[in-house]
Amino acid sequence: MWMESEQTLTRSFSFNNFVEALAFVNKVGEIAEELGHHPDICIKDYNSVHISTTTHDVGSRVTEKDQELARRIDALAL
Repeated sequence: MWMESEQTLTRSFSFNNFVEALAFVNKVGEIAEELGHHPDICIKDYNSVHISTTTHDVGSRVTEKDQELARRIDALAL
């Protein structure tokens, strides 16, 4: 579930191993390029991916761009 805090949407995803986590990150990167909206992504503990997104060009707040990115990332995780 995405959480909104300090004008940022964040969510963490867990995978079985590093290879799965990295493949997910690469797919998120493709979506980000397609939307022209790029989140911060961190792989922690080899299998946990933490993503955060905010729209910097409107004063660093959550906008429809962030919501759409979150929806598309959720679709990947299903």
